[in-house]
Formats: sequence, C-alpha cells, structure tokens
Amino acid sequence: MSQKYTSLAETIVNKVGGAENINAVRHCQTRLRFTLKDTTKADKEGIQNLDGVAQVVESGGMFQVVIGMHVAEVFEEVEKFIPNKDSEQNQTDGAKMSPINLIIDFISSVFQPSIPALSGAGMLKALMALLTVFHLVDSTSQTYYVLNFFADAAFAFLPILLAYTTAKRMKSTVILAMTVAGIMCHPNWTALVTAAEPVRFFGIIPFYLISYTSTVIPIILVILVQSFVEKKLNQIIPKSVNLVFVPMFTFLIIGTLALSTLGPIGDYVGEGLALVFDWLSTNASWAPAVLIGGLLPIMVMFGLHHAVAPLGSMQMASLGFDSIFGPGCVCSNIAQGAAALVVGFRTKDSKTKQLGLSTGTTALMGITEPVLYGLNLPKKYPLVAAMIGGGLGGLYAGITHTHRFATGSSGIPAILLYIGNDTMTFFWNIIISLVISAVASAVITFILSLKYENAEKEIKAITIENIEKNTVYAPINGKVIAMENIPDPTFSAGVLGKTMGIEPSDGIVYAPFDGTIAHAADTGHALGFVSNDGVELLIHVGVDTVEMGGTGFELKVKSGDAIKAGQPLLVFDRKAVANAGHPDTVIVVVLNGDNYTEITFAPEGDIKAGQKIMEAVE
Repeated sequence: MSQKYTSLAETIVNKVGGAENINAVRHCQTRLRFTLKDTTKADKEGIQNLDGVAQVVESGGMFQVVIGMHVAEVFEEVEKFIPNKDSEQNQTDGAKMSPINLIIDFISSVFQPSIPALSGAGMLKALMALLTVFHLVDSTSQTYYVLNFFADAAFAFLPILLAYTTAKRMKSTVILAMTVAGIMCHPNWTALVTAAEPVRFFGIIPFYLISYTSTVIPIILVILVQSFVEKKLNQIIPKSVNLVFVPMFTFLIIGTLALSTLGPIGDYVGEGLALVFDWLSTNASWAPAVLIGGLLPIMVMFGLHHAVAPLGSMQMASLGFDSIFGPGCVCSNIAQGAAALVVGFRTKDSKTKQLGLSTGTTALMGITEPVLYGLNLPKKYPLVAAMIGGGLGGLYAGITHTHRFATGSSGIPAILLYIGNDTMTFFWNIIISLVISAVASAVITFILSLKYENAEKEIKAITIENIEKNTVYAPINGKVIAMENIPDPTFSAGVLGKTMGIEPSDGIVYAPFDGTIAHAADTGHALGFVSNDGVELLIHVGVDTVEMGGTGFELKVKSGDAIKAGQPLLVFDRKAVANAGHPDTVIVVVLNGDNYTEITFAPEGDIKAGQKIMEAVE
C-alpha cells in the first residue's frame, strides 16, 4: 500500500544527508521526525519543494518533514532506505553516550541475545526437577543423563555464545571469536586441566590450568582484546593474503593470551564476583531481592535492568543458582500484574478496564512493559503500590535465602525454576513470596483507587440539536483564535489546509460531527476524521505534544470507530502539557478544503463544545 511513496521516501532520505546522517527517525500524526548527526547536510529548501511534502520545520533538535495524513505510509518506505542493521550493530555513537550508558549498552548487547538459549535450558532443568520429584524419571537413568546434557549445553558452552555476542558488539569477525572460545572450551584443554600437570607453551609460556566452560568474564575480556588485535592484523597484513594469515595469527596470539594471561585475569575477576555473591547470600541475602523487587520498574524505565540482570547469570555460572536477580524480578512482575488487575476491576473507564485486565494478565506471565508504560506509570498510584508489594515479597524471598536454579521467564511459570537440590523448599518459599507481593500490591492499589478512581468523573456526551450538512461543531470548550495566531508555523501557515485554533478551558475533546475515526494516534494527541458528509478533519491537541509519548492523554476511541456528534473522544491533562513545556492549543484542520467553494469559521471569542465553528459550501 505504501509503495507509491517509495520515490518520495528515497528522495527525502537522500536530501537529509543520506542514511549515514540519520541517527533516528520516527513519525507522529503528520510529520516525519528525524534526529540528524549534522543538520547542515540537510537540503531544507529541496525537501520543502518536493511534491508530497507540505513543510519542513526544525524544532527541539528535530528535523521535521510535514507530510500530512499519509505520513505512516511514507515512514514505511523511509525505513527501507535506512540500513536495517542487527541490534548489536545499530548502536548509538559511543562518543555521544555517557560512560554509564555506554557500559549498560555493552552489557545489554552482550547478554541479551543469549537469553533465549539460557531460558530454554532453564525450563528444561525445571522439567527435569519435576520429573525427578514425582519419580517419573530416575536420576541414575540414561534418560536423565541425556536430558541433563541437553540442559547443560547452553551453560557449558556459554563462552561460545558470549563470544558470538561480544564479537557482534565489537564488530569483529564472529566466526574467529567463536573459534577462540572453542579453544578455551576444547576437550583436550579440559583434559590438561584435569591432569593437573604444568603446561608450558613452547617450553616457555606458562598456561594456567583453569577450566573455562560455563564462565563469563574470561571470554568477554578475551574477545575485547581480540577485536583490537584482529583490526591491527588487517591493517598490517596485505589484503591478498589476509584471508589466511589474519585468522592464523589471531588464533596464535589470542589463544596464547587467553590461556596464559587474559583467561586467568578474567577468572580472578569471576572468582571475586563469586565471593561477593557468596557474601551476599550469607550476610545480606535480603538486600538484592528487596532492591530488585521494589525498584525494578524504575530500573526498566532507565534501562538499568540490562546491567543488573547479567549478575544473576554470572552467579548461576559460578555458584549454580541465582539469588541476585531472579527472586526480586518475579516478585516485582507479579506485583505489577496484581496492581493492574485491581485497576481494571475498579475503574469506570472501559478502555482502562480492558487495558488493566489484559496487561495485568501478561505481567503475571512475566511480560511487564505493556502494563508499566500503558497503565501503571501513567496512573502512578498502581506503580507505587506494585513497588511496595514487590519489595515486601522480595524481602521474604531474601530472608529465606530463596534462589532459582535456572534462568527463565519471570512470571508464574518461573516458579518451576525454584525446584532443585532435591528439595521443594525454595519452590514453596517463592510461592509465598509471590502471594505476599500480589496481596500487598492489590490491597495498596485498592486503597489508593478509592481516592484516584472515584475522583474520575464520568464524562457524558453533549447534545447537539439540528445537525447540519458539511458543518463542524466545536470539539472543546475554550476561546477561538485565528489561524495566524496558532503557535506552530506549519498550522499557522495553513500548510495542511484551512485551519483554526481553540485555546481550551478544559481537557475534554468531543466528536465534531457524525462520522468515522480515520486514524487515532497511539500517543493520543491527534485524531483524524471523516464525516458522513465527506469532510476530512484533523484535530491536533497542542504543539509538539507527540514528544510526551502519550503521557497525559487518554483516548476513548480507536481507528475505525463510528462516532456521533458530541461523543467524548479524548481526555487530556492540560497541566501535564504545560509542565512538558508545550502550548495546549487545540488545532482544527480541514484536510480536503479544495473540495469546497467556501469554508467559513466562527469568529474569535469564547465558544462552548457543540457550537458551530465551521461550515463548508460545496
């Protein structure tokens, strides 16, 4: 459907300086919003003159190309001209990132891709524990033996998985990195370690007898060094023979460094972390679970969980269990789900009810982004309740030294991961922890909802009598202002069509006529309409409010819905818009004004929702 915009999209990408000049691009209701590395490379006038581009605006550090109602289709095509690199490679320029963000970004890109393998292996471990507990499989049988190496493979060869992800992040040759990891995990090296006889390479270089299977830190350190060595070799060795000699010297140099220096250093660091984990488990077992259980939503919002979660994997690799991240994480997720479900049952708003029940359920299964960003964070009080509930559940899990024996999901299915060591103690303790989290979160949410949900007034439709053809009625109470006084250069110039503005006195937007919702922005700040008479209309709440990401906006309709004049469509928080630094002018645009011989607007001055503000003459 969007292919007819291919040429336009390609031209726009070229004129903003090419794909290499684009850091990011997204779109709102009417505009492509580019974040450019160098705005001086963009041909603003050339883009402005393109057929299909209404205007170009530079505002708030964004290079905005105004398209109109077809912006989504153009965006689809624009994406095709921006190389779709792997997530590990498509990183923000490190020079522009803070050291903390750079570290978090590195840790995330190294550990995140391996999670599916570790989770699958973890659930297989849980299945083995169940089969053993219920005496369905004997732990001395061949079946158990085979299942065990099925489950252990991801952990035993974890260095190879991490070599792959680290090399991708460092943009070095992945296959060489994986081979280096294979050197460190080779059965012959393991045999030398087991034999415990001194090993000297060429009779000179001592190799320290350390087994690197299931380790984390050594391989990451080795591949970091390899990425620099490999790049230097490619610079030195002639192109005609580098295909052969770069790999050869990489294996010789890095293999030697890995077994003599880098591997042992990484192992010492790993042993140090193991001592820290062991100390925490013995002396402050409550701390990690309480902090993760209570603060995980905040960590997710700032991306800090990507730096903390791998600590659980490291602890599991060194000690065989995880008490750092897993228990607190599952308590937090269950608490968020319980809070959302209570909101869903308590709210009078049908959309919020549906959102609470659906996202609350997915949170119980371990997927919390929808509930966090869609409900708990915007409403705030369920987030506070969930953080308290998650912290209390984490406290019990910490005090009872509860830990999981495998990595996996962090929802209800995760309770199976707490069966191990031939005991059900940790299984029952995590269930108690989750009950504490859910009950505490639900009770606190319910108490707070008595104030916040009851404060929500039921918004009723307004009555509009004698609806006339080709007429638009005021969508909000306020004061009409002329087009040229709208605080946005695109709208004030009438680029998208005949336009008027209303300075609102409240935050309720009503349907301006009988018709259909052509498009409802996910962020809630803009709605496109088509009346039953054929009038195409855009209502845009505020200026640059797309930057708010939906915060403060509550849509009561969706794309494709039929509407009746006077029906409540949208509620927005004027205070939130003001706090975000945006004007809250409600902008009304007739998109197909060329179809009419004349369009008249109401004069400037006070107006009430439902009064006539525009009439089109065919």
